[in-house]
Amino acid sequence: MYTLAQPYFQTRGKTLLILCEEGENEYDTALLKRSHTVLELIEEESEFAPDRLIELEKKHKPERIIIEYNGMWNYKEMKLPWHWKIEQQITTINAATFPMYFTNMKSLLAEQIRKSELIIFNRCDGVEDLGSYKRNVKAINPKAEIIFEGENGEINEILEEDLPYDLKAPVIELNNESYGIWYLDSLDHLERYEGKTISFVGMVLKPKQFPKGYFVPGRMAMTCCAEDMAFLGYACEYEKTDALENQQWVKVTAQVEKAYFSDYEGEGPVLHAISVEQAKAPKEEVISFV
Repeated sequence: MYTLAQPYFQTRGKTLLILCEEGENEYDTALLKRSHTVLELIEEESEFAPDRLIELEKKHKPERIIIEYNGMWNYKEMKLPWHWKIEQQITTINAATFPMYFTNMKSLLAEQIRKSELIIFNRCDGVEDLGSYKRNVKAINPKAEIIFEGENGEINEILEEDLPYDLKAPVIELNNESYGIWYLDSLDHLERYEGKTISFVGMVLKPKQFPKGYFVPGRMAMTCCAEDMAFLGYACEYEKTDALENQQWVKVTAQVEKAYFSDYEGEGPVLHAISVEQAKAPKEEVISFV
């Protein structure tokens, strides 16, 4: 209910809210009236069909439709009327139960997270490690905006002192655990790392479309399951790139810069190698986000 009352949920005209399950707390009638929202309940997955949705559209003639989809239904098979267009997908997650669902139903949860533009963790009061929640979600959907909400509103999820390395160190050494944290944190807080020197062991990737003198040192990450792997790394400028081989393991020491790179389609982290040395593959080649 807190979320529905926020400015980003307000619009002129009527809003149709299609509720696919009744939660522990009912929507406040006064809030629905104040936000010009009418509520319709669809309790059975078989009833969530284009014909039924069109009936509700004709009945209410809304300016906007919000679907609170049942997280236990088959999201991949969800069908909407042909003329409905999805403007934004938002996933709301109960922070208190997230570890249980992420551990036991990761594939189901990942399907809902993967296409979401905004992910809202609510009931965050008392949760100590919100940073790990964010890392797990970002590993599946790096572009998603993530908001944490407690009883009194939004919560800042990660502070510099929570990072597992010292930002003031002359060289920030990244191990298996901290590489994943650094990669994801630099997506949101690149200003923390501009001008810093980092060092890590990574695998060489040489994309064919990259300009001469650039490669990507990075690590493989299991973002959802064993079949869902991703290579996480940033473009690195190195004058001896031609001497490197794909999948070769190297230790990279580099300075981080914010710069335009065509493959990013905008600005992002670009590494400038200080040294690149041959290295042994780490014992655990797949990084952890925990």
